[in-house]
Amino acid sequence: MVKIILPERDFDYELQALVASFFPGHKVQVEVCSEEPDTGNGRENEEPLATINIKWSKYKISADFQAKSFLISRQSFVTGDGDWHKHIDKSAHPYRTYYKNVLKKLVFNLIKDFPEEMLPEGLVRRIPAWGTMTGVRPVKIVMDEILKGRDIKSIRENLDKIYCLDSEKAELALQVAKCEAGLLKKAGYENGYSLYIGIPFCPTTCLYCSFASNPYYKELADAYLEALFKEMEYSSQIFKDRKLASVYIGGGTPTALDALQLSKLLDAVHRYFPVDKSVEFTVEAGRPDSITEDKLKALRSYGTGRISVNPQTMQQKTLDIIGRRHTARQTADAFNLARKNGFNNINMDLITGLPGETAEDFKNTLSQISELCPDSLTIHSLVVKRASKLREKIQEDGTEDGSRVLYMEEMFNIGQQFAREQGYHPYYMYRQKNSAGCAGSTGQENIGYAKEGKECLYNILIMEEKQTILALGAGASTKLYHTGMGQVERIENVKNVNDYIGRIGEMIGRKKSIYDRLYKKNNGK
Repeated sequence: MVKIILPERDFDYELQALVASFFPGHKVQVEVCSEEPDTGNGRENEEPLATINIKWSKYKISADFQAKSFLISRQSFVTGDGDWHKHIDKSAHPYRTYYKNVLKKLVFNLIKDFPEEMLPEGLVRRIPAWGTMTGVRPVKIVMDEILKGRDIKSIRENLDKIYCLDSEKAELALQVAKCEAGLLKKAGYENGYSLYIGIPFCPTTCLYCSFASNPYYKELADAYLEALFKEMEYSSQIFKDRKLASVYIGGGTPTALDALQLSKLLDAVHRYFPVDKSVEFTVEAGRPDSITEDKLKALRSYGTGRISVNPQTMQQKTLDIIGRRHTARQTADAFNLARKNGFNNINMDLITGLPGETAEDFKNTLSQISELCPDSLTIHSLVVKRASKLREKIQEDGTEDGSRVLYMEEMFNIGQQFAREQGYHPYYMYRQKNSAGCAGSTGQENIGYAKEGKECLYNILIMEEKQTILALGAGASTKLYHTGMGQVERIENVKNVNDYIGRIGEMIGRKKSIYDRLYKKNNGK
């Protein structure tokens, strides 16, 4: 365990994530020096392998890093409003971001410069390639600067000077950000909104999954759709004066519905929303074992332009382990069936670091994928979610250790090289959060690659938070983007399907709160 001691409960989340990125596989604990001594009370009294002690005042930050009997110190002097920390609403203070960046850079260099030979046995340090960037959206900072018209040279310099990025990660961030910014400008995102519809049903629950999905859905599907249609009918009025940019039906697995239910859903989407005027319409077909020709015909007849056929892996042994009840052959068959039915924009998802897989297994998966030639490819890094069955299995087997990081990085590099060779370019990127264990601390990114013109606008909008996402269905989270402030407000639906059905009036009420605020404000009330 590595301990961080702070003078007050502030910046704790960011610093914990930063230190964890140096020491994957180790718990990072934050304590406040003013807290009472630990007397148990459910907290562990584990002796730390290393301690980072941070202090700050008006114009100075100091930090010590001690392991074994060796200690090094660093300090930074800051300029500007030294009284930022006295403000009640700290998050709104403009000087706070500058102060935070100085603090994180100080801690980054403190750990990076600590002599390797003085680290205790078992505490292996890795220099995080993303530097001090600990959030899930490393591209957001870069893209914001591009949209403001800042030149690439100065952005690149800041990635090194302020955020300590590795040169390869800096170039990746710039490449993705330039692509995203170009697509957003082309789509005219400023005055529009996007629509997300969640279908929280799956044939089975995958070992690694923590999404709100229900494999026992057949008796609930019709009632769920009826409730969803009510929410759709009301919600269609909220942004009736705005342009619909993109539509994304996800889950779960939307094609877990039968062909008739799927047709009813698609009909309702067209009935209540101007789908024909949107830039794109995506349905995440997802599981190959849920894809049939009659469902594909229904999707095409209602104008679906983009779908996903997601194997996650083409290794049968892994599919069996993670609970995907389909074969690699079924994946290829479903993909070819979609091509036969006119789909010319098909995405495929893969996951690196699945249980028992090696780099050679991943190479073999990519080799099989290359024969299908999807239009886009999303490569995810496995993150062990706290609510997943995989987390339970790891705890039972005791198989979690830092070695996962190394082979995931190797797979990531293999995937990046494959994408370049096959003519794909990275167009969006994000990192996971709310993970448990070493894989969550690596900072490994998930990257969407696409052939030219096959990018998914919705993926960019949901990640970069530049537009309101109206989200419907159980577990859906509306992101209301406030243009003037550049802030996002979330309005959540309940996750449980039965609760959603029984409380649909309440879900509509939550949407009504958006409507009332928007139109009362516009009318000057």
